[in-house]
Amino acid sequence: MPTSSLNIPPEKLPRHVAMIMDGNGRWALSRGLPRLAGHKAGTENLRRVIRSTVEFGVKYLTIYAFSTENWGRPLEEVRGLMSILEDVLDKELAELHAEGVQLRHIGRLERLSPKLQKKVLEAIELTKNNDRLVLNVAFNYGGRDEIVHAIQKIIRDGIPAEQVTDELVSQYLYTAGVPDPDLIIRTSGELRVSNFLIWQAAYSEWYVTPTYWPDFDQEEYRRALEAFAQRDRRFGKVSSKEFEASNA
Repeated sequence: MPTSSLNIPPEKLPRHVAMIMDGNGRWALSRGLPRLAGHKAGTENLRRVIRSTVEFGVKYLTIYAFSTENWGRPLEEVRGLMSILEDVLDKELAELHAEGVQLRHIGRLERLSPKLQKKVLEAIELTKNNDRLVLNVAFNYGGRDEIVHAIQKIIRDGIPAEQVTDELVSQYLYTAGVPDPDLIIRTSGELRVSNFLIWQAAYSEWYVTPTYWPDFDQEEYRRALEAFAQRDRRFGKVSSKEFEASNA
């Protein structure tokens, strides 16, 4: 679908969309399938969503693939999720690179196997100069952990307390150099932040859909972008209409 079919002025299109890809397990259970089948279906859908993101003209996409809390899931499911990540890197990397997608990892690599860490770092290195879409993969990521990690680095770098600002903290986050998300989409209807981009999402707009992630298609993505375009983003200030009225 070309960007023009969105009927959204370029200035109303979000630069950065973040997604909480929720509902894979419930999608599977509703079909009498094991939870891991839902994660595989969700991975298949991710291909379509990435393609739509490029077609819509969004420049940054962040996906919540595996949280620091997900280690508490059944061992078989955790192993399966690791296997899916490795499989995606093996099968999809070449195409993503050819399509101009720059892959970035946000979170901690330490708990991943050395083999998987190596593949992630190789993917980042291969695609680092691509600029059609920046894809942040939040894997072994937690918002609180990210902030703690940033504070630790600031302290280690010996920066005086009075020099710590919003801008400085942002430079120490995993997302340094990436604009904060304009729009966060959460599938499956849950109304929770789930420890995702806590700092960066301070003024993000949210779009929540009851659709499970494997069924989140291009049409629903389009509706989310069009809903965002109707929002009057205030950033803690008065609305643009109120401002215009008060200065009339």
